[in-house]
Amino acid sequence: MALDRTFFDTWTPRAHALLRIVVGYLFLQHGTAKLFHIPHVAYFDNLQLFSLMGLAGVLELVGGALVLVGLWTRLAAFILSGEMAVAYFMAHASKGFVMAPSMNGGEAAVLYCFVFLFFAAAGAGIWSIDATRRTSVA
Repeated sequence: MALDRTFFDTWTPRAHALLRIVVGYLFLQHGTAKLFHIPHVAYFDNLQLFSLMGLAGVLELVGGALVLVGLWTRLAAFILSGEMAVAYFMAHASKGFVMAPSMNGGEAAVLYCFVFLFFAAAGAGIWSIDATRRTSVA
């Protein structure tokens, strides 16, 4: 079976939405781990809400949920992309900026940063509240 343009035109928007949903869900878990200890991560046991890590937890919880459901996705993703850039430079680049992110522990931060940057540019896609709001207004 040859893959034609119709195949990609049909499945690309679905893959885009699936990527957004999975990334939003995974990122949301970072926020729940920091703020609600679900899943429990011992490192966050004494986390103060009014700290940089506490602020990161709030951004991850709220932003991850917004990206997951596809509401205000471009804005949320832009903010989260910035958060991950700051996280990389504060927590990982100091261990060796010229080092590859896989060597300084920052690989996930860089990946999240650029995936969120993609969503900031491309939007939520189908299967999102943003898409539903767009069609109901038109």
